[in-house]
Amino acid sequence: MTNRQIFFNHIGQTSTAPLALEIVKAEGSTLYDINGNAYIDLIGGISVCNVGHRHPKVIEAIKKQLDNYLHIMVYGELVQSPQVQYAQLLTQHLPASLNSVFFTASGSEATEGAMKLDKRATGRTQIVSFKNSYHGSTQGALSVMGSEYWQQAFRPLLPDILQLQYNSLEDLNLITNKTACVIAETIQAEAGVKVPLNGWLKALKNKCTETGALLILDEIQCGFGRNGTLWAFEQFDVVPDILLLGKALGGGMPLGAFIADKKLMDTLSYNPVLGHINTFGGHPVCCAAGYAAMQVLLEEKLINDVSHKEQLFLSLLKHKNIKAIYSRGLMMAVEFENFEVNKKIIDLLIAEAGVNKTGVFTDWFLFADNCLRIVPPLVINEEEILKSCELIISKLTL
Repeated sequence: MTNRQIFFNHIGQTSTAPLALEIVKAEGSTLYDINGNAYIDLIGGISVCNVGHRHPKVIEAIKKQLDNYLHIMVYGELVQSPQVQYAQLLTQHLPASLNSVFFTASGSEATEGAMKLDKRATGRTQIVSFKNSYHGSTQGALSVMGSEYWQQAFRPLLPDILQLQYNSLEDLNLITNKTACVIAETIQAEAGVKVPLNGWLKALKNKCTETGALLILDEIQCGFGRNGTLWAFEQFDVVPDILLLGKALGGGMPLGAFIADKKLMDTLSYNPVLGHINTFGGHPVCCAAGYAAMQVLLEEKLINDVSHKEQLFLSLLKHKNIKAIYSRGLMMAVEFENFEVNKKIIDLLIAEAGVNKTGVFTDWFLFADNCLRIVPPLVINEEEILKSCELIISKLTL
């Protein structure tokens, strides 16, 4: 059987119509399939490959760690150089209160750990989240997801979850001294790049402080320069009690983390002991890759060009069939009339590779399926931006 046949026969499927492209190589901002076709990658592994696919320094760090050791013990018991070096680098670039890193194997697991931490620390049970939010697909993360469509088939989920409207100042009054935590995306990604407005995020933080609830900000998609600053929360003069990271955290390897103050984090270490453990969290190879990727991000000053590249996309994506573009840095949602129009364009962009050897790889948003996703590697160059926009515009009249 071919790999394609094996894929359909033996790989658990996430939809009834997967793209099923057979990618054999990825470099920078380009994917290559088994037929030698190239695709300009506007997805970047969904905000994973911020420094590009297979950056040489990331590959070098992975190879170096392979010569030392792979997995040796569950997270948190042994001193492992890649973990401690990466935790130090992260905390050096975060506010002073975010000084303790608990590594996980994914963003969803970071969400789970943070929810346990806030319940343990506050002794409360109510968790507040927001409609059209996405924090992962595990049972706990699904419980705070902001869409009944994805939740209804898996109920019962966690009890005592309250969902509010993102950007609603009035809804913040529903946060009380019974609330353990509020979890929010600093910028809502799957809702189609929704940005907090009119001091709303600041008001949310103040309400949490007033009621003793902890504020969890999810920057799993928008962290590491995606929105034009290293952390998106910097743009809103807010510091969370707990920060969630994932995706770009591992430089292309699976890695997540929740970060808090050391005194807060230490509540997971007693009553009960081992209050939260993780077999593969902070895997040494993943931490080595992530450390190298963050160094590349900082040393090559990739964030400095994010705003310019955003404006280039905005200047080129002008067409009567584009209803609106929502953006903050290199996280963009191009809105069309409906899902059918959007899906047709996405499919045509991918199929272009089979016609002219170069296509565009993109997709849609979970809670805004009429919007085309643009979250490319931050290393995407002007020529690739010009070409991808040219191809998008060319499909709008077909």
